Amino acid sequence: MTTALAPTLTAADRCDRCGAQAYVRATLHVGGELLFCAHHGREHLPKLRDHAEIVDESDRLTEPPAVADIDV
Repeated sequence: MTTALAPTLTAADRCDRCGAQAYVRATLHVGGELLFCAHHGREHLPKLRDHAEIVDESDRLTEPPAVADIDV
């Protein structure tokens, strides 16, 4: 499993199972890709590990939000 430094999945990327925001991408060795939310990623990735390259960005869910520096 790999995690990119800069997010590669955006809010436009949706889970193939439920339509929620995708945080996990499985690029299949035979071609194609699957996108999963964190929940479905945890459910399906153990079966896909030998058949796909995995990018898991679900750690972004626990990062504190960025706060803008605003002068008032």
